[in-house]
Amino acid sequence: MEELLTQLRAAAEPTRLRLLALCARGAWCVSDLVAILGQSQPRLSRHLKLLTEAGLLVRTPEGANAWFQVPGGAELARLVLARIPEEDALLAADRRAAARVAAERAREASESFRRHGADWDELRALDIPAGPVEAALLAALPERPGAKLLDIGCGTGRLLELVAPRVAQALGVDASRDMLALARTRLAEKGLAHCAVRQADMYRLPLPDAGFDVVTLQMVLHYAEDPAAALAEAARVLKPGGHLVLLDLAPHERGELLTRFAHRWPGFDDAELNGWFGAAGLVPLQPRGLGPLRLWCAEQRADHHAHSA
Repeated sequence: MEELLTQLRAAAEPTRLRLLALCARGAWCVSDLVAILGQSQPRLSRHLKLLTEAGLLVRTPEGANAWFQVPGGAELARLVLARIPEEDALLAADRRAAARVAAERAREASESFRRHGADWDELRALDIPAGPVEAALLAALPERPGAKLLDIGCGTGRLLELVAPRVAQALGVDASRDMLALARTRLAEKGLAHCAVRQADMYRLPLPDAGFDVVTLQMVLHYAEDPAAALAEAARVLKPGGHLVLLDLAPHERGELLTRFAHRWPGFDDAELNGWFGAAGLVPLQPRGLGPLRLWCAEQRADHHAHSA
């Protein structure tokens, strides 16, 4: 009962209700919330601390910032917010301000990419039609009600948007803060509150063992210095019987890709992928060719984590 009373007390304040309403729609950092609500940083930081300690918000550090979002299990927060009329004038004004802040955040991230000459939509840059590739990726995902999915190297969050209707929770990780800014804007615009992103190193994921039903890596492995280690880490966070879905380049001799896009590897063949899968405790499934790409799937052995312990 004490936990419930703590949460009720934490939610029972106008500014904290506004914070909950915003953070139920997406992740925000303190500076964003200062701009949206027009209140001082110390004041909002105190409110956020109370909400986090009560379990109504989750705080995710990222460099000098921390991002706040209503977690998937915070049912009380969602029940309380459901009682507030959607047309509430104050919350509607907050949503408009949030949309402006998100748009500015995305614009700054996009300009950063343009200044550095990077193209984050690699399929487009390689003249690969996205539609058939996305359809093949979705078809490769297992049908699992209530599934939790992890997308490693999520980039701008396109795959999270695609899988959102089919999963209970989805998390994207990426090393680039600019990519994550674009991903957060995408998820917020689409109202995908059950999807989140955070900064992480794919070789050292800040995630527990066996926490996900599905792990995806799309056009990521050819950048990896150590693909085998990246796959081993992906396998670590897969539940027994979970699925790894990997989309990447088939072997090629296009040297310009190595220089223009800083690719570390000129594609992969089935034999080397199967070797890495086996070393990570994964059972390879039948791969599929998609023009210059290849789609590999593997299943986590039911006894993998028991052997690893």
